[in-house]
Amino acid sequence: MNKFLTSIIGIQSFVFMIACSCSLSSFSQTQFPYKNPQLSVEERVKDLLSRMTLEEKFWQMFMIPGDLDEGKEKYTNGLFGFQVSSKGNADAAGQLLNYSSPTTALETAKKINSIQKYFVEETRLGIPIIAFDETLHGLVRDGATAFPQAIGLSATWDTQMMNRVAEAIARETKSRGIRQILSPVVNIASDVRWGRVEETYGEDPYLSSEMGVAFVSAFEKMDVITTPKHFLANSGDGGRDSYPIDFNERLLEELYLPPFKACFDRGGSRSVMTSYNSLNGSPCTANDWLLNKKLKQQMNFKGFVISDASAVGGANVLHFTAKDYPDASANAINNGLDVIFQTDYEHYKLFIPPFLDGRISEKIIDEAVRRVLTVKFQLGLFEHPYVNESEVNKWNGNPVHKSLAKEAALKSIVLLKNENDVLPLQKSIKSLALIGTDAEEARLGGYSGPGNGKINILDGIKNKLGKATKVNYAPGCGRQSPEFAVIPSENLFSNVNGKIESGLVAEYFNNIGLNGKPVLTRVDRELNFRWTLYSPHPDINYDFYSVRWVGNLKAPATGKFKIGLDGNDGYRLYLNGKLVIDNWKSQTYSTKLTDYYFEKDKEYDIKVEFFESSGSAWFKLVWNVIEANDWQKKIDDAVLIAKNSDVAVVVAGIEEGESLDRAYLNLPGHQEEMINKIAATGKPVVVVLIGGSAITMTKWIDNVSSVIDAWYPGEEGGNALADVLFGDYNPAGRLPITFPIAEGQLPLVYNHKPTGRTDDYVNLTGQPLFPFGFGLSYTKFEYTNLKFDKKQIAKNESTVVHCAVKNTGTRAGEEVVQLYVRDLLASVARPMKELKGFQRISLKPGEEKEVVFPITPDLLKMLNEQMKWVVEPGEFRIMIGASSKDIRLRDILTVGN
Repeated sequence: MNKFLTSIIGIQSFVFMIACSCSLSSFSQTQFPYKNPQLSVEERVKDLLSRMTLEEKFWQMFMIPGDLDEGKEKYTNGLFGFQVSSKGNADAAGQLLNYSSPTTALETAKKINSIQKYFVEETRLGIPIIAFDETLHGLVRDGATAFPQAIGLSATWDTQMMNRVAEAIARETKSRGIRQILSPVVNIASDVRWGRVEETYGEDPYLSSEMGVAFVSAFEKMDVITTPKHFLANSGDGGRDSYPIDFNERLLEELYLPPFKACFDRGGSRSVMTSYNSLNGSPCTANDWLLNKKLKQQMNFKGFVISDASAVGGANVLHFTAKDYPDASANAINNGLDVIFQTDYEHYKLFIPPFLDGRISEKIIDEAVRRVLTVKFQLGLFEHPYVNESEVNKWNGNPVHKSLAKEAALKSIVLLKNENDVLPLQKSIKSLALIGTDAEEARLGGYSGPGNGKINILDGIKNKLGKATKVNYAPGCGRQSPEFAVIPSENLFSNVNGKIESGLVAEYFNNIGLNGKPVLTRVDRELNFRWTLYSPHPDINYDFYSVRWVGNLKAPATGKFKIGLDGNDGYRLYLNGKLVIDNWKSQTYSTKLTDYYFEKDKEYDIKVEFFESSGSAWFKLVWNVIEANDWQKKIDDAVLIAKNSDVAVVVAGIEEGESLDRAYLNLPGHQEEMINKIAATGKPVVVVLIGGSAITMTKWIDNVSSVIDAWYPGEEGGNALADVLFGDYNPAGRLPITFPIAEGQLPLVYNHKPTGRTDDYVNLTGQPLFPFGFGLSYTKFEYTNLKFDKKQIAKNESTVVHCAVKNTGTRAGEEVVQLYVRDLLASVARPMKELKGFQRISLKPGEEKEVVFPITPDLLKMLNEQMKWVVEPGEFRIMIGASSKDIRLRDILTVGN
């Protein structure tokens, strides 16, 4: 910190001390206008702003996880708000937060009340905080209900259900004193390689908009602030998270902005979170066009804009558009950001300087603080800062919410294949083989709390069948079947100044030749590094360095084993002074292994050398001395129990999540081999998929009878899946994303615009494995009698389209009736079809219902060449069907002037 800045901060602190020389309690009792609830919010905000110092304004623009346990004196200037932490709640060392919380709902409410009491009663101005948290598909807290993952909720195609789920989450959230949620994710999942597809509502802007509005409106009606994210378009080339985006305004307006607009305009969202990526060359967190011109001016957004965690610093670290953190701070606030979200209190020192030295004008600061204070007044926090603790247990652990979690899970399940009507299974079967670790794990998906008494699939099936049916369980090979393991720290040690330490001594050089004196020397406990975003240390070049590790290795077993290195760029391995692997060249990722005879407990000298010449390093020291995975035996065990059972249910899953994008979409590990070997037994095989995105199935789908996508079904998922498997519930979930046949087809979406020639390949068509909107049932539905109230309308008029849907099968069931529209001739290219309506209806066998869709100018509008939203006269094809590919009825609507 330079001397000029130090003097400014010193003056600010001196002024603040003078202002606080009188008692805080007597000061807070003074009835300034901003404390008068009879005045308008605008008047109160104006008065409060006039009384605030620059430091106090800064702290209203700074949000972090934490609490007052480490000293409330840090927060005498106030704070925007806390993500209230408890043991293990925040990872201050990194960008990612650990949301697990061991505290009960009541303990959380009491803690938030005590924190709020300090800010309201002991700080100079008494400005309350906003406690915030994540609620993607349930509050990420102990004791909160875990509903199906967001993509599963979208697969219900049921906005009423979504609204009921959101209302339950909102009650659990608000009752604890949490008044802002960092949800939902309304990004468009146009490339299913993206690891965060599970958090979204799918690939379609209309479906995402309707689900988003249903979610946020429930919270906002209860005065819990919602924060749609991530603004904007944070999945780039190759489906990689936060990759740079270069999209024109038309694409943003037509595809990526509609869900945000819907949440703001129809759902009432009063906050929005920026994304990590850059958009057309500028970080979204410091993008004047995106935040000031588009969001605040054109879209007239009145709420406040927050960064994603540590994204302001990311402008410096990752995008290289700021020279340091203060510069990144100034860029962000000057270009439209209102609140800086960081992961640790001490980070404020990095971002406060430009607030005090004039690099950010006070006018811009005041505008940002005005937006924050406006919401705090709207929430009534100045008059009612404390939560009613007696309400907490009424909503948390509520059995109605648990029942709702099961209902949502039932509605989310998608039946993808059911050859020869193998499903539903008969409850009278004598034995069932249940195979797969996911049958026992009950994974909830990303951004989840622990759930309340979550039911796994194994227990769900046992609950359903009782003791009459023998359920034979085998874990199978699991999702990960590594051939090699990272050599653990207990097998590596070094003599450091006469003291034995776990790990290897590392010398880091700011060149690629291990030349000269090392810049950094330290002990690395393991060689398991992914330096893809940062260098190994701030003093080391990001993209031009080398490392030498030396020490000793102790073998835990005797025999000839493989040892080697897994990574990119150059590396060498020496054992007992002998070079055993020489791969000293700049190259792509590879794994190099060598056979080596080890003796148990014997010590071996080890030296590893590595260089990186372009950045983005991945490097591991591996072996198979410790057996990585006995996957072959586990598959054999699974096949054996399948042979001895009447039917086999294989539960298979994928690995995904934030910063876990997938290059391959097949089932990971050896799960596909396991499925095929079980199918080879000749027994009926049902595959249940666990995951939040598309899965390729070419190598095994023709060998199995049935396939179900259960997504991450929430805490009641096991009971729900059992109901579907055994016919107590007829599945009617529909895909909110397109499933490709192969990764080479990606990105693959249903609503693309016309191609110049063909969408096929020389060795594959452009058609998907399963289209958007797809899902089977245990019954059949017939669509008839398409008609319009008016087949010819003016461009400012509306009409209604009707059809009849009949259940022609023998089971009661639900059908999702989908309305698609295509503009047949327009001044600019339009999508081949666009979802413009959907209804989930329930029908008894033989029952028929009329389904009605209004067609308004808003559903027919488009962006013309001048980038104006208009309805162009002409013909529109109106299509009604069971999926984007399964169109049952269609006709032409003519729109005139």
